[in-house]
This record gives sequence, C-alpha cells and structure tokens, in this order.
Amino acid sequence: MKNTALTHIHDTLGAKLVPFAGYNMPVQYEGVNAEHETVRNGVGVFDVSHMGEFFLKGENALALIQKITSNDASKLTPGKAQYSCMPNADGGIVDDLIIYMISENEYMLVVNASNIEKDWNWISKHNDLGVEIENRSEEWSLLAIQGPKAAEAMQSLTSVNLSTIKFYTFEITDFAGLPNVVVSATGYTGSGGFEIYVKNEDVEAVWNKVFEAGADWGIKPIGLAARDTLRLEMGYCLYGNDIDDTTSPIEAGLGWITKFTKDFVNAEALKKQKAEGVTRKLVAFELTERGIPRQGYDLVDTDGNVIGNVTSGTMSPSLSKGIGLGYVTIANSKVDSEIFVQIRKKQVAAKVVKLPFYKG
Repeated sequence: MKNTALTHIHDTLGAKLVPFAGYNMPVQYEGVNAEHETVRNGVGVFDVSHMGEFFLKGENALALIQKITSNDASKLTPGKAQYSCMPNADGGIVDDLIIYMISENEYMLVVNASNIEKDWNWISKHNDLGVEIENRSEEWSLLAIQGPKAAEAMQSLTSVNLSTIKFYTFEITDFAGLPNVVVSATGYTGSGGFEIYVKNEDVEAVWNKVFEAGADWGIKPIGLAARDTLRLEMGYCLYGNDIDDTTSPIEAGLGWITKFTKDFVNAEALKKQKAEGVTRKLVAFELTERGIPRQGYDLVDTDGNVIGNVTSGTMSPSLSKGIGLGYVTIANSKVDSEIFVQIRKKQVAAKVVKLPFYKG
C-alpha cells in the first residue's frame, strides 16, 4: 500500500485508514454523518492525493484530447475546466476525468486513482500526434476544501478573490504562502468549495495553514466515506460503481458530455446508440420503505422479475432515507416508476426520482 504525503497526519488524527486504489486512505474520522454534515453546512478538507495528474503539451495537445474524450474540449479557454469521459472501443468507458486548460497547447487531465496506469496506457496508445505527455501523479497532492464556508474560510490564504472563481474555472495563484498553485472551483460534493493542487513536499505545510485559517469556521478533516455519501446525494457517477468498461455514456445519462460535433474514439457506435435508443438506463431511486440499498443488490419489478441492479446505495444523511443509483430496463426508467430493491429475502419498495436527491 502506498501512503499519501499526509497519511501520517491522518493516523495522528485517529482516522480509520483503509486500502483504496492502492493507497492507505482515511475513510472516516469522527463518523460519516457528522463529517457529511460539516461539508453540507460548513467546511471540510479531504486528502484526495491518490488522484492522477497527466500533463499534455504541444501544438497537437487539443487534437489528442478531442480524439480520446467525448466532450468538446475546443470550448475550453485558459482557466476553464471540463468534465468528460474517455470512451473505449467497445461502447464502455475507460475513465471519467476533468480536463484543465492551463494555456494554449497545455492541459492537465485529472483521472481516477484506480485507473492511472490504464488511462496512461490508453492515452499513450492514441498519441500518434507527437504530444508531450507526462504522468506526474506521484509528485502531486490534492486537497479538496469543500462546503459553503470554504471561500470565506480560505480567503486569508490567497490574494485572489475566491468568491469570484466560478464553478469549473480555476486560477493559478498564490495560496498558503506558495506561488503558482492551481486553485480550482471543482469538487465532488455539491456544496461548493475548491480543489488545491500542490507538490507533495509542500502539502503538509499547506494542510496546517488551511486548518489554521479555517479554525473560526469549524473546519474539519473529512474521510472518503462522507465523500461517497455527499457525491451520491448529488447523483454524481463513481467509476467502478456506476460507470465502467461495460457501461456506455448514453446509458449512464452522460449524453450531456458526449458531443457528436467532433470525431472521437467509438463516436459512430455511440451516435447510433443515441439515435436508436438503449435497452437500459442509469436511474436514481429513493426507498419508500425502511432499508438501505447496497451495490450489487437486484432491482425487481412488481412481479418480482429482475430488471437491473444497484450500482451505488446508502442511507442519505441529509434526507434520512435510503437512496441509490442503478441500471434498469427502459420500461422501468421513467420518473415515479415503482421498483423494488431485493434486500436479502425482502423486496423493499422504491420509486425512480429526478436528480439531485439533495436540493440544498
């Protein structure tokens, strides 16, 4: 197991550490519900340094990104970020990622920790355009400072006005005494905040300054378990659960990041799928009876026929009810459709709902 540059701090703070994507990661500190609440109403900090960072440079950098990703990266300007995915040749997804345009001909791709090697090989395989690509995942740390009080709490650490950094834009600016830090208004919680990219050797000092600056706002460290409940309340897909090598972006409700105004890997097949329709669809559902849906549980119809399966599920801390995502047949995918979750021997009633679960 690898450690992040902050693992020893999490250990000292009494975090429960678990193996995740090859790293020892803090899953919780004081408890999932309390940490979830901290981010929804205040400000919390996640160490997500296990994520991967690739840097692409050269006059064909955009052309390579356009070829391997489904969204239209030509819409980016320096200081803007974009959510996208890399389709594979078989109708599935290699990974979902965020593309940052640093300057003309220079981009940073942030990929999922568990897919770093797979993504690197995939991008390298398609790089017949002479683009300079660097995998700096081992050198960089990433702090996600999330919650409605994040801008206020962190303002003393930077000269840029944090409240003016719009969602999915970023600044390369001073932060916590360091120059040229990427401060990005992205995150995975739906409660606002920033992601801070710094070198491994600097992150401990930055972590300490972040906690000093945020003390008056009740800042706390937050584990990956609360990150999962927060993202699920927003209906954000998690790679390996809701999307993977076998799920198409059209089935997963990611048509909005699949732009057929350009050519990309497997575009023709996905275009055909969009035109002809799919046989299953990722839906959000809420339990209307007591119970907690878990990944892998069957979803069944009123006659007990299996119509799909749960890909992500939890007891929502904000809503105090069981919520989940799962693939179901098209006939059962409309909002308000009644479906059932097979929890052990019991079929627990649920209904298909619109996202997000948590409206804020």
